[in-house]
Amino acid sequence: MSVVEKLHTADPDVVATMRDIGAHARDAAKVLRSAPRKQKDAALLAAAMTIRADVDLILAANEKDMEAAQARGLTGAMLDRLKLDDDRIEAIAKGLEAIVELEDPVGTTITEWDMPSGLHIERRRVPLGVIGIIYESRPNVTADAGALCLKSGNAVILRGGSESFHSSRAIHTILEHGLDAAQLPSKAIQLVPTTDRAAVGEMLKGLDGSIDLLVPRGGRSLTERVTNDARVPVLGHLDGLCHVYVDKDADIEMAQKIAINAKLRRTGICGSAETLLVDEAVADTHLPAVVKALQDAGCEIRGDEKSQALVPGISAATVEDWSTEYLDAIIAVAVVPGVKGALAHIAEYGSQHTECIVTDNQETADKFLTDCDSAILLHNASTQYADGGEFGMGAEIGIATGKLHARGPVGLEQLTSFKYVVRGSGQTRP
Repeated sequence: MSVVEKLHTADPDVVATMRDIGAHARDAAKVLRSAPRKQKDAALLAAAMTIRADVDLILAANEKDMEAAQARGLTGAMLDRLKLDDDRIEAIAKGLEAIVELEDPVGTTITEWDMPSGLHIERRRVPLGVIGIIYESRPNVTADAGALCLKSGNAVILRGGSESFHSSRAIHTILEHGLDAAQLPSKAIQLVPTTDRAAVGEMLKGLDGSIDLLVPRGGRSLTERVTNDARVPVLGHLDGLCHVYVDKDADIEMAQKIAINAKLRRTGICGSAETLLVDEAVADTHLPAVVKALQDAGCEIRGDEKSQALVPGISAATVEDWSTEYLDAIIAVAVVPGVKGALAHIAEYGSQHTECIVTDNQETADKFLTDCDSAILLHNASTQYADGGEFGMGAEIGIATGKLHARGPVGLEQLTSFKYVVRGSGQTRP
């Protein structure tokens, strides 16, 4: 029997099931805290190998989810997030292998120093403990999140969306196989075995103190619920309202190329650009060129009055358009008074996620990169690079837009805290 063919059965008593999951996770976290890198890497390599061996069964599970999602009328962006194919499954396996290649952060010394008292003080990385991750659609998150938490010494409780239930369950079973092969607790990575929304409510309560951190990854309604109702710390973001600003010193061809990629490479990801801003100094030349390139690529344009005057026939943008995460082939366009105008627009409507400036003027770029208060800032590069894998982090659990603990892509280091280890030779404080 294939590993994927093993099925989990859900306990109808959701509260009891979730408390049990929390207790198992806490026990597993105690083991992972001191698990050697070699053992954790062995689990991930075994999982990667099994993912490749079970491609057909993963695809069959995904097909069940896709059929149900299409019947429910999910949007094209949501279907794109949900869909798996041979290439995406291979990317999942490669993602696990990439995490294996990363240095293990657990136990590493961040800094150390000596005091006049003779004490030697060391700040050392340690796991957070138990992490709860609540996500929608993307079954690859099951693998990415499970692997990152394991490598960083954390137990994890995964609650995927109902639309990806079969796909996530197939991938999770493979992760369990990897843990077993490496002789690590199989409960180190747990998937909530029910689509009952009451399970989310129990996670928000913290499972009797078992959960140390919650990470929501999905749409605004999910993230708002987690942020507003959670009784434990939350790491996440509400919207990916990403901007591309085309400066007066931008190369037109580069601006076209970046704008098309930032908006249309994958419209359903949080790094997809939702607003195009163009410097009024070059609006007559640059805006029509970039807008036409977007239109030719199949993008709907909604513009302000100046944009409409320059490109007749585009739709009028409303106030809501400046703060809408379309996750679709739609972009809002505005003419702004230079880099200061771009910064003001982003400050008013942005979500502190990811912004890009296209310019050949280094001084202007430096001002934008310094003054823009977002988690990820790019100069002459697509916003679609807002991704932990593209940052060399192997994978990510999500993009954090807050300012406490972690910001930007959440990878291995961001899933650790630290403690102080102080060594003395009999000192007592006067």
